[in-house]
Amino acid sequence: MSGSGKRFKQAVGMVDRDRLYLPVEAIRLLKQLPTAKFDETVEVAFRLGIDPRKADQMVRGTVSLPHGTGRSVRVAAFATGDKAREAREAGADVVGGDELVEDVLKGVIEFEAAVATPDMMSSVGKAGRVLGPRGLMPNPKTGSVTFDIGKAVADIKGGKVEYRTDRTGNVHAIIGKASFDEQKLVDNYLTVVEELLRAKPSAAKGKYISSVTLSTTMGPGIRIDAGRVKETEAVPV
Repeated sequence: MSGSGKRFKQAVGMVDRDRLYLPVEAIRLLKQLPTAKFDETVEVAFRLGIDPRKADQMVRGTVSLPHGTGRSVRVAAFATGDKAREAREAGADVVGGDELVEDVLKGVIEFEAAVATPDMMSSVGKAGRVLGPRGLMPNPKTGSVTFDIGKAVADIKGGKVEYRTDRTGNVHAIIGKASFDEQKLVDNYLTVVEELLRAKPSAAKGKYISSVTLSTTMGPGIRIDAGRVKETEAVPV
């Protein structure tokens, strides 16, 4: 713990808390910070100028990262028959119908993402009180309820991530691992930014992105200039 504290203090000392960094500057600095004993996840957090209490200002969707997340995601597929076979062939880790729903209701949740065929949703809905709070409920709006179940599984395995605003208007998104090179992190970051800008609700007024912070699992936050979220420079090879 003392070693971790020392490492964190060193990392904090390398970050100028009064400065707003350009995206590439922030990513480059993040790559220079002392690392933990594991490959940390890199996350970007956005504070949006929306009212998440209003349905017409909810920001939610999915985005496929060009370089993936760097981590293996366990995917469950609620499907039967040929669609269950299709899901398995696409790499689903857990596949089942009503029996899988029963397992979830018993608290057996051995997956981090879920997809379902439309015909299974009446059964999956019974587990909504368990899956919903965990962000695991399949939803047609995010493409996780579909008869093209194989593609849905493959997309998630390949780096497709879901995002949504929390109750205070924040959106958190993974953009990779600390071991990624700068260009991969920049590419993933820009993909997320473009998606959030595309998803801006027409009802949202005023400044849409009010703050942006980049961080690793165990590292300090690095603030990015919210007015220059798309400004980048060439990353040396």
